[in-house]
Amino acid sequence: MRFYVPTDIYVEKDCVKSHAPNLLAVGKRAFIMTGRTSAKKNGSLNDVTEVLDAGHVPYQVFDQVEENPSTDTVGNAAKQAREFGVDYIIGIGGGSAIDAAKAVALLLANPNVLADNLHKAPEKPLDHAPVVAVPTTCGTGSEATPVAIITNHKIHLKKSIPHRIFPALALVDGKYLASAKKALIINTAVDALAHMVESILNVYSNAFNRMCPEYGLKLWSEFKDALLSDSPVDGSLYEKLMLTSTIAGMSIAHTSTSVPHGMSYDLTLHQGVPHGPAVGYFLAAYVEVCEKKVPEDVKRILELLGLKGTADFAAMLERLIGKCKVTRKMRDQFAASMKANRSKLDLVPGGITPEEVDFIYEKSLITE
Repeated sequence: MRFYVPTDIYVEKDCVKSHAPNLLAVGKRAFIMTGRTSAKKNGSLNDVTEVLDAGHVPYQVFDQVEENPSTDTVGNAAKQAREFGVDYIIGIGGGSAIDAAKAVALLLANPNVLADNLHKAPEKPLDHAPVVAVPTTCGTGSEATPVAIITNHKIHLKKSIPHRIFPALALVDGKYLASAKKALIINTAVDALAHMVESILNVYSNAFNRMCPEYGLKLWSEFKDALLSDSPVDGSLYEKLMLTSTIAGMSIAHTSTSVPHGMSYDLTLHQGVPHGPAVGYFLAAYVEVCEKKVPEDVKRILELLGLKGTADFAAMLERLIGKCKVTRKMRDQFAASMKANRSKLDLVPGGITPEEVDFIYEKSLITE
């Protein structure tokens, strides 16, 4: 058994400013990657730039990261970063910004690698520039994983790149959720839930790495009623939401995600479904399939969430994210593609049959 998370992680209020020396020690010229507006609205960009200004660290801001960042975007950003002469990358935002920052860090250190070739396996592990992660959503956990999900629109592919890029430093502050809409909090919290469930229902689950998702699921149960209610999420829960997200990231850092994540990418790429719901739609049926193979693990997950059975789990998810409609033809195309995805199918404890893959699609999606 092995437990390994090399990122220096701080989860606390005002941690960007409190740990300014850590941020300044990463490098001498910074390239900040973020989306167009959210980091400005929630104050995270200002917190980071104030620290850099006070430390006399030159920086350039790239605020063009889109949801599901593309090879075109990271290639353009890497070119700008190289021209500015940076030596580290700061990703501020959700998983898109942090994943894009990881990809740029790899391209920066390997100028001969083309962005469109990021999904090709290298002959040997590649170096990368240091990355600092400042997450502002409570779902992806990218600040604690080596994974970067990048989309190549030229070949219609959304997938993790085969490079392990752990951030050097992660500064996690719940206050950045204050400006987030409740729908975004729900969507990203469902992603965190999926990370922990898929980490337990996984062939790589062991006594060491299960400590993370089991504790995280207990925390998730403590704010699930707030997510299910019609009221806004109370600010007192922001820190717990962010902590849970980071723990969920640590969970999949050891096991990887499994079938629900593998199934989600087609919904996002071809239907435009946000990542959290796209994963969540498949989660209950995946748990139902696994209940026949590892019933004690499923029982433990439900106990930690305070749920009585898989039907309650499915009902909770439907209340949070609803259901997804696709054409029957599209569903069948997605299922056929998933049946060839050994990287995800081989992670299912006890194995998964083609018929069980079909069952998950049939139970999870409404066809029209």
